[in-house]
Amino acid sequence: MPSPASADRTDHLVDGLADELAEEQAYLDEAREQLGRMRRLAESLDAAKASDAISGEVLGRVLARRIASLQDDPHTTLFFGRIDVEPAGGTPEQFHIGRRHVSDEAGDPVVVDWRAPISTAFYRASPLEPMDVVLRRRFGVDRGRLTAIEDEHLREPARSAGASAGSLLSAEIERPRTGPMRDIVSTIQPEQDEIVRSDVGVTVCVQGAPGTGKTAVGLHRAAWLLYSFRERLDRSGVLVVGPNRAFLDHIGAVLPSLGEVRVGHATIESLLDHGRVRAVEPAGLATLKGDPRLAEVLRRAVWSHVGRPDEAVVVPRGVRKWRVPAYEVQEILDELATRGVRYAAARDLLPQRLAHHVLLEMERAGEAPDDRVQDAVARSVPVRKYVASVWPALDPQAVLHRLWSDADALRAAADGVLDDDEQRALLWDKPVRTKGAARWTFADMALLDEVADLLHRTPSLGHVVLDEAQDLSPMQLRAVGRRCSTGSATVLGDIAQGTTPWATSSWDEAMGHLGKARHDLVVLDRGFRVPGLVIEYAARLLPFMAPGLGAPVSVRDNPGRLAIRAVLLGALEAEVVRAVEAAAASPGSVGVIVADAAVAALSAALTAAGVPHGRVDRDHGDDEDHPVEVVPASVAKGLEFDRTVVVEPAAIAAAEPDERTGLRRLYVVLTRAVSELTIVHADPLPEALHHPPVDV
Repeated sequence: MPSPASADRTDHLVDGLADELAEEQAYLDEAREQLGRMRRLAESLDAAKASDAISGEVLGRVLARRIASLQDDPHTTLFFGRIDVEPAGGTPEQFHIGRRHVSDEAGDPVVVDWRAPISTAFYRASPLEPMDVVLRRRFGVDRGRLTAIEDEHLREPARSAGASAGSLLSAEIERPRTGPMRDIVSTIQPEQDEIVRSDVGVTVCVQGAPGTGKTAVGLHRAAWLLYSFRERLDRSGVLVVGPNRAFLDHIGAVLPSLGEVRVGHATIESLLDHGRVRAVEPAGLATLKGDPRLAEVLRRAVWSHVGRPDEAVVVPRGVRKWRVPAYEVQEILDELATRGVRYAAARDLLPQRLAHHVLLEMERAGEAPDDRVQDAVARSVPVRKYVASVWPALDPQAVLHRLWSDADALRAAADGVLDDDEQRALLWDKPVRTKGAARWTFADMALLDEVADLLHRTPSLGHVVLDEAQDLSPMQLRAVGRRCSTGSATVLGDIAQGTTPWATSSWDEAMGHLGKARHDLVVLDRGFRVPGLVIEYAARLLPFMAPGLGAPVSVRDNPGRLAIRAVLLGALEAEVVRAVEAAAASPGSVGVIVADAAVAALSAALTAAGVPHGRVDRDHGDDEDHPVEVVPASVAKGLEFDRTVVVEPAAIAAAEPDERTGLRRLYVVLTRAVSELTIVHADPLPEALHHPPVDV
């Protein structure tokens, strides 16, 4: 049964539209029947009937994916809009736009996938450029049933009827939400749609203020690319890289809801997993390790292992010994080192090159060796031992262990690149004897990845979506970039939300480190998710931590609610509990955001007060959805809640290593609310936010 809010919207419909609403509901019911038929047909197919076992295995995977994509969700609707198209000189047509394609028994479309070319007009048509659309219809939905209609007549705007202009769009944006992040497919705006449908060969960088939907735009771009370039990207792959596991869990339902289940997900930690992180270093040292100059240091360190031969290669064969002089060996080494191939690939070529020179000596002596002889010489013990002596096999941890342990080795690799103080900072205070005992840090992981690529080329994917890119160091950006070196990328972020000491201040610079100097930069500054009062308050921080960056503008009719409550220190927890209870009294999600060090104490206070809640941490250790979530400030980025309660802004800012990073962290925290923001504090607010307490 529709909710009261839904009934209110329905009451606004004129009688004619009420009749049409019933017709549209009947059409939706028929579409569900057709989707069920498509699923039953897929389930009836038998992969075991394939011509061979390998084909059967492949067909089985395809069928499983097909069946999963045909799953109906009764809580949502198969379509969210409709366009009536009347091309000049053509036949009028009507298309229902939805999350996936549905066809009838004859193969005719019942619902058109939002990614199909014809659907572009649903998002971009306007009275000034109607794109042959005479009517655009949006639907209100509640529990999977249609509850309202909003019509927009593009050729005759005065005829538009139903709910007030844009009210269904606003209602969908502001609708209370629980659980994982929802897709925005029904609310995509024209400027967002242009990004989503950018060609597969184009790398797009999106500078998006809070609430502009940049993350969802990136995910929808991945879904659109897989739909439009399926064969190409099925082979090469698509990867989404997010800032932490909690964030990936939060967005995890978006792509499956769009019919895509073949996208990989990774955090920067899991992507650069080259060993166990066993130590934490000062922010200054981590920033140095993320400096792009380290790439040249590591390149020198790897290739310095190629030795200079001081004796000839001697290969006994039969009663004779064949020799390759040291100077000829040096010529081979020089040629291989300058070919531009990876260290290990060049090393693999060396035995054959040496064997070839031995064969030349045999031929000069009147013998007629063939390829089998050359292969035998290349695999012989003398050649293999010689190769090991002049071109040793390496692994990333051994290379970096030597650099951080041996001052002479580091000096040779860093000469003219790093100064003496920087070299001393990189050396371990207490060198360990073996690489297995090394206490690697998180910053070392990007360096190990760089070495791994110097040794063996990293495979490239067809497309990578990188979110919160502003937080990555140059070396981390290089690591992501090599995974799309022959593909394209969608890079998402906000300079103002950079919350690491090494956060970039320039997209041109960041994209250069990513290896994508040629890219389209798109700025999204119209906030749909964050209400005006909240975004205007948070924007007070911008001049202090991102000077020159324009303030975002909320385009929401509803300004939201902002409450700032100053209390005595001893009354802080009690006031936070009251604020959470008040926020939880309304439908929707509540995020209680606090400095990381205070999470446990605040969770205990809520438990003592009988307020059920979950806790979000970097690993998102709880799979349940909770109306109230306690969120460490360091994990808040990318999350959104209907209402947020932010506790002690000064403590959140002070937890970071420097003032700029602290204010940027606070900016992130303050912009997580979709409807209401309540700030509770006992300590004075940061100077940038200082003003008398208000309750709007």
